[in-house]
Amino acid sequence: MPSKNWSTLLAAEDWQAGGFGLYIHWPFCLSKCPYCDFNSHVAESVDRLRWERAFLTEIDRIGAKTPVRTLNSIFFGGGTPSLMDPDLVRAIIQRARATWISVNDLEVTLEANPTSVEAGRFSAYRDAGVTRVSLGIQALRDADLRRLGRLHSSAEARAAFDIARDRFSRVSFDLIYGRQDQTLQDWHRELSEALAMAADHLSLYQLTIEPGTAFGDRLASGRLHGLPDEDTGADLYELTQALCERAGLPAYEISNHARPGAESRHNLIYWRYGDYAGIGPGAHGRMSLHGRRFATEALSRPDAWLEAVETRGSGERPPAPLSTRDQAEEYLMMGLRLRDGISLARYEAFLGSEISSFKINGLADLGLIEAASGRLFATPAGRAVLNGIIRELLPETD
Repeated sequence: MPSKNWSTLLAAEDWQAGGFGLYIHWPFCLSKCPYCDFNSHVAESVDRLRWERAFLTEIDRIGAKTPVRTLNSIFFGGGTPSLMDPDLVRAIIQRARATWISVNDLEVTLEANPTSVEAGRFSAYRDAGVTRVSLGIQALRDADLRRLGRLHSSAEARAAFDIARDRFSRVSFDLIYGRQDQTLQDWHRELSEALAMAADHLSLYQLTIEPGTAFGDRLASGRLHGLPDEDTGADLYELTQALCERAGLPAYEISNHARPGAESRHNLIYWRYGDYAGIGPGAHGRMSLHGRRFATEALSRPDAWLEAVETRGSGERPPAPLSTRDQAEEYLMMGLRLRDGISLARYEAFLGSEISSFKINGLADLGLIEAASGRLFATPAGRAVLNGIIRELLPETD
């Protein structure tokens, strides 16, 4: 049997399997949450026109490198993008639409905190071109909101959701579970309340303690008490899946639940391993140029990024080329988070070899993965131990 020509199977425009999106990072917040390891900063004032010029300069620079693209989505993340002036949001959306051909139903998502939500501002975002809002509610219990360092109350969170729901056809919100002293019964009641709010998309994250955060420092010094043990964490995850499935919001990705058709199209670009341009301090991207894929990363400090754009026309560090093995690993890590998994042919094209049937069969026998119709996907049990599955499926390096 003739060997496969893997380089031919891996098309130069492979990214089209996932699409193309634009990520805009707004790095400013009203305060820094103790669990947050994102690139966010507290600033007393922001020069809107200066930032607008910088964002538009970056869009123009990247657009010149990617003239023939169809834009599927724009995502304003942060930080707290709902602190942005609506006119700045409008200018970015208009420049992106002028730079790339966009799909007719372009998804434009803006993250918002309940403390920065008010009806007039949300109407202005809608008029600027935002089509979807993602609210960082994080908890529906006031005591837990205080522990998480949030500035809003549960009543403000519910009011913000009602305002968003009244002005946008697509609304999502985030909750964190596995919080200090949280029981299964507590989470059952809280998640049931969230599901009753009629959201069409929920992002439900188990609390993780990251080094370098305030929570990380407290844990290291023995001052962060009441966190769930491993077994309780697994029970909380299983309860989350069961309640959302029953409510008609199944998990289409490990931490994301949606009614059919309400999935985040922008995040699907990440998980399907498409291309995305990352603009703003600390923003990351994946870009295919001249038949190669590159990892991009912007300077993290807002002042350094702004100055770099103004003085040398780019806020990015030198792009890093990704080997096909790098891409295989990223595609596996991202794609197996999805309910519908990955394309075996695409994964093998990245690897340059066929995946071991022995490994697939072994994991399938354990009930952790399934292979069907040319796709490989983790079962519900497998998604709970995904890191181990990925380590098993990746071939050892020489």
